[in-house]
Amino acid sequence: MHEVSICEALLDQLTSLAAQQGWPRLRRVWVRLGLLSGVVPDALEFAFAAMATGTPAEGAELLLENEPGHFDCAVCGELELERMDFTCPQCGGALQLLRAGRDLWLSGVEPMPS
Repeated sequence: MHEVSICEALLDQLTSLAAQQGWPRLRRVWVRLGLLSGVVPDALEFAFAAMATGTPAEGAELLLENEPGHFDCAVCGELELERMDFTCPQCGGALQLLRAGRDLWLSGVEPMPS
């Protein structure tokens, strides 16, 4: 389960950011997941809740955002989908994958109000 090591790096980044900004606690954390990142959202959420204890992110809400893939349909043109599917949802034709993110990145942080 590589979500544990991903979560460890995320919490290191959040701890550093909170220290730089003088935030004792975080309320919300947004993470963007590319379609091809290979991250299992439930596993990342579980790891975050378990590993955040004792960090500024303890008790923070983890909000996962999906980065869709870009596909091309010969009939309908370019489409964005949030799942790997090589059949066009509009016409049923074959889709070609143009681009899909493999990345995971911290896209936002909200500190706990003072």
